[in-house]
Amino acid sequence: MQAQLHTSSNNHEITVYDTTELYGEKGAFRVMQFSNNATQGAIDLNNRERILFEYPQAIIHLMEFNLTAFEDVFLIGHGVGTIAGYFPQKRFKVAEVDSEVVELSRRYFGYSPDNVVIGDGRQILEGEEPQKYDYIILDAFTAAGTPRHLISSEFFSIAHSKLNAEGYLLMNLMGKGEHDPLINAIHTTLAEEFTYIKSFSLPSDGAADIKNIIIIGGFMPIRFQARHMAGFNEIQLGQGYLIRD
Repeated sequence: MQAQLHTSSNNHEITVYDTTELYGEKGAFRVMQFSNNATQGAIDLNNRERILFEYPQAIIHLMEFNLTAFEDVFLIGHGVGTIAGYFPQKRFKVAEVDSEVVELSRRYFGYSPDNVVIGDGRQILEGEEPQKYDYIILDAFTAAGTPRHLISSEFFSIAHSKLNAEGYLLMNLMGKGEHDPLINAIHTTLAEEFTYIKSFSLPSDGAADIKNIIIIGGFMPIRFQARHMAGFNEIQLGQGYLIRD
């Protein structure tokens, strides 16, 4: 591992490093990581357009398969700009609370679009026009997980009002799948606002393992092709409590 940078912002300790091995794969990779060893994004230095991680691959498939001609996307959580950078011809508005993360994504990961707004994603989304977006994507984490004000009933109500009649809310979460009370609570709370919901997780060795969970909610049936979900399997979440502000 060769460190490119270690710095602190108001929100995170951030490390950018190069490595010749990432999750068992040999090559040349650059990684952004926060202080709790949480990887925020990575690129293949030999193929910068390649999507390395499974969850953005799966989200991109869901976006392309459900609304082929989508145009407007609101994304909360920038990372290194993987998803927004994949769609340079689409209209993305990206909310990121940490300006240092954005600066590092440009300097070390080649993110070039001028579409990132610094601030709290919920507050920025609340100021957007009603029914403007085809997709709203939530991909925001702190050391304690996804901020509560981004998974509450009040937030989902805001998201509902900003999506058009065919729009979808997509969330990348971390949890234990069907065995996680918080994930079940998010699903139950989301169901107050969205008619159709599907949930997916990566396989794991044990029920207690923390893994990526994708939940999508919308007003129209949700379609996907399993072979393009990058290893994510559909799961059935149970009843949980309602999350309020």
